[in-house]
Amino acid sequence: MPHNSGLMPVLALETSCDETAVAIYDGERGLLSHTLHSQIRLHAQYGGVVPELASRDHVRRVNGLIRIALEQAGLGAADLSGVAYTAGPGLIGALMVGASVAAGLALAQGLPLVAVHHMEGHLLAPMLEPERPVFPFLALLVSGGHTLLVSVEGIGRYRVLGESLDDAVGEAFDKTAKLLGLPYPGGPHLARLAEAGQPGRYRFPRPMTDRPGLDFSFSGLKTAVATALPVDADDQQRADIARSFEDAVTETLAIKCDRALEATGYRGLVVAGGVGANRRLRARLADLATRRGVGLYFPRPEFCTDNAAMIAYAGWARLADARPADGRLFTTARWPLESLQPPGTRAA
Repeated sequence: MPHNSGLMPVLALETSCDETAVAIYDGERGLLSHTLHSQIRLHAQYGGVVPELASRDHVRRVNGLIRIALEQAGLGAADLSGVAYTAGPGLIGALMVGASVAAGLALAQGLPLVAVHHMEGHLLAPMLEPERPVFPFLALLVSGGHTLLVSVEGIGRYRVLGESLDDAVGEAFDKTAKLLGLPYPGGPHLARLAEAGQPGRYRFPRPMTDRPGLDFSFSGLKTAVATALPVDADDQQRADIARSFEDAVTETLAIKCDRALEATGYRGLVVAGGVGANRRLRARLADLATRRGVGLYFPRPEFCTDNAAMIAYAGWARLADARPADGRLFTTARWPLESLQPPGTRAA
């Protein structure tokens, strides 16, 4: 827990990709507001996020969402004690929208400004829930852009234990969904289709589980699906393939988490990122946690995907523990998680 837990409200902006989000977190009262506009419909016709369109839509939405967040919290801008924003990783144009607006608000109100790493937000998202993990813990971060196993020893103290050598798990879900003719974004649609599938009808590999280590590889699963998928597949065959693919992914993730818990001896497992909302993954990891006798922590489903509530908490935690080393404004498309340092120190 940060030292100055009574720090007053921190407003945060999240614009790293295709969601525009604003939230306010208070050290004493918790999450006061969170609001989000999704661009899914905007990008669906292109089958993926178009960066320039994403940036323009952030510009259109962000100020209105700030007003809504302040109204929900019953606050004015003068009541804030800090402003946080997602500085990276993400789409650079989209990031710059949130960073510029956050910097303007902080300057106008004379408030400290803190740049937040998007992945740190995901790692700390379970801190928004009533049952919180205790440091140190193991985190499985699974999203469209990342698949990471992380040792979390404290705020800013992260060590990557394993990562995907090719496709992130969310990317693998989306690519496989496209093969099955499902609409964008494919991951949730694939999970729904898998509910009607018969388990075991297809046998797909559990990549890199037949050798030591904690790294992942998911690109081969997409190839396995493409090979198994009949040209004239009917609805049941597509559902069976979706189920077998989902089972292969979730079993692979569970095996790696089991290994990481054994290696670290940690008593807590956090699962974050958009794929963390997958019900079959949650069930499999719940079985693992019960067998190992460790705590299992998830953000609520709406905080698994990109949101500003997690950025608000991360920004508050850094501001509460120590003022940033400097208030400089920056954005970066790539930002290694392990380059972060505890509050009050300068990032590498």
